[in-house]
Amino acid sequence: MSTSPYEADVLVVGAGPAGVAAAVMAASLNLRTVVVEAGQVGGKLHTIGALQNVSGNWSTGPQLAEALAADLMRLQKAGRCSVVRSRAARVNGHDDRAELTLEDGQVLSAQAVVVATGVAALTPSDTDWVSAPAQLTAPPLWRTVPEELGERTYVLGGDRPLGTWLRAHPHAPNNLHVLCPPTDDYKVAEVSEDGRIRLVPISNVVLSQPSYGDGWIVEVEDRHGERKSYVATSVLSNIGSKPAALKGLTADTDGYCPPEKQHPRIWSAGDLRSGRFQRIATAQGSGAEAVLAHYYSAALQQELPEPTATARTTNSHPGRRA
Repeated sequence: MSTSPYEADVLVVGAGPAGVAAAVMAASLNLRTVVVEAGQVGGKLHTIGALQNVSGNWSTGPQLAEALAADLMRLQKAGRCSVVRSRAARVNGHDDRAELTLEDGQVLSAQAVVVATGVAALTPSDTDWVSAPAQLTAPPLWRTVPEELGERTYVLGGDRPLGTWLRAHPHAPNNLHVLCPPTDDYKVAEVSEDGRIRLVPISNVVLSQPSYGDGWIVEVEDRHGERKSYVATSVLSNIGSKPAALKGLTADTDGYCPPEKQHPRIWSAGDLRSGRFQRIATAQGSGAEAVLAHYYSAALQQELPEPTATARTTNSHPGRRA
């Protein structure tokens, strides 16, 4: 029987690509691992229609999500990992432990916590460039199929799911008008030559409903201050994401949680790190990296047996002092 004062060596919050990669790495190092996840394994992968450049040759998000669920099941059956179906509320780092508080008040402790809670979708009210009535319900682009598009569809924002959606629907009609604020210019570069969309550089957008009939009135102010009005049969949201940060994490001004700013026993991974790191492959790598960094840091502090057979290394957490 274990005499460890901790519930786990490593607690992993979130079972998306980064979280599952962290669990697989921790299990491979014989670290007692607990994954905390309230929703589906794979998270937002279930809404991604097409994948590219992801190890394993997966072509859709749901396929990869199914593989991640199989990975966790395999680890559980082997006794290498357990899964707690709950929502995490807060994380705290101490000199001798890290603690994770669940929404029901239960507190789990471990040598380290890897937080991979990812991001949540922004809404028009979260932006400073969209003005819209409170009752606006703009469905997300990535959950829309071409058959549901109106004759004149306007898309709020040029976030990267736009390229994913276009790849998933190669026969989509040529009627997407993408309203692109300056902050999205670098994101739309990959689709700027796609003839199925019309990029509309803007600084502000005002949405309203006509006094009669269906649809929306879209009033646009371009980058030069010129105003134009359009009538849209449908409006879709592709504004972007905001970090789903736990209380207790240290965030930048944009709300993201860089690993180097966290307590030494707390590691952020995946999309939570930065808006520019939102890629599946980098998310998986960061989850594994976080566990490895903890492993070698703990070995240096004699909290774990020193690694054998292979060359030793030190904690290479970017920006963190040894």
